[in-house]
Amino acid sequence: MANHLSAQKRVRQEERRTEFNRKNKTRLRHSIRAMRKALTSKDASAANELLGTTFSMIDRSARSGIIKRNTAARYKSRIHAKVKALAAK
Repeated sequence: MANHLSAQKRVRQEERRTEFNRKNKTRLRHSIRAMRKALTSKDASAANELLGTTFSMIDRSARSGIIKRNTAARYKSRIHAKVKALAAK
């Protein structure tokens, strides 16, 4: 247990930040999971509909430090390639 006032404040801040990060990372995973589900079911219209919201969620997560920038770029690249391939069929 922290004894100094500044250490106690740091513990409180970390708890709030951890809760924020956990909630947003879960939201990101659910968004990506829904996108992958649309891609595996070969539903092009649903995939196109989810594309913007999923990309937005990925970008926001990268900006706030939930995931790294290169990880976000990799997710977006792979998802976009699969959507394009699905649209081409």
